[in-house]
Amino acid sequence: MPRRPRFQVVFAPEVLAHLDAIQRSDHKLIQAALEEQLSSVPEQATRNRKPLERSAPFGATWELRLGPANRFRVFYDIDFPTRSVQVLAIGVKQRTKLFIGGEEFEP
Repeated sequence: MPRRPRFQVVFAPEVLAHLDAIQRSDHKLIQAALEEQLSSVPEQATRNRKPLERSAPFGATWELRLGPANRFRVFYDIDFPTRSVQVLAIGVKQRTKLFIGGEEFEP
């Protein structure tokens, strides 16, 4: 069975500001999870990866939950013609609140 071409993970410019609001010690964990989860089959729904039913921050259509207790949220969109995944936002979920770049958003 032939391997599927990989997707390139691309970050929107504002994602750097979102990462600045997250502890530096968590950056490698997030980077590794993004490479593992989004480079091969980003369109496949799993327990921690799902299409969004309503509008999300920054116009994302998919959400990935990762990290200890699934506290990090990555919002992304898929561009099939270019085989790329555009990471649009990275946030931290604290109980019922979602913080992206230090700002609270409606989850």
